[in-house]
Amino acid sequence: MNILVLRYGGDRVYLILVYDIVSDKEGAWVSRNTFKTCKKYLTHIQNSTFEGELKESEYMKLKMELNKYVRKDKDSLLVFKSRNQRWLEKEFIGLVDDKTSNFF
Repeated sequence: MNILVLRYGGDRVYLILVYDIVSDKEGAWVSRNTFKTCKKYLTHIQNSTFEGELKESEYMKLKMELNKYVRKDKDSLLVFKSRNQRWLEKEFIGLVDDKTSNFF
C-alpha cells in the first residue's frame, strides 16, 4: 500500500489520518510506534484518528517514518488531504469530545 495518494502543490496541507493495525504478534509494537509517530506531527482526535495542518516537507517526513512501521501486507493507513481545513465540515454524533477546537 502506498501511503501517498495525492500531492497538492501548496506549501501546507490539512490532513485527516486514520490507521488500522492488525492485532497479531507484532501488531502491538506496530500500533504503538504508529501512534507515537502520528502524535508527533498531528493532533490525536479519536482512537486511531489524527488531524492537523503540516508543511509539505513535514508530511513527507511523517510518511517516511510511518513507512518504517506500517506493514503493507497487513495494515492500512488512510490519509484525507485538503488544501485548507475550512473546506471540511465536522459533525459529531454521540459524545462530543472536540480535541480539535483549536483548529476550528
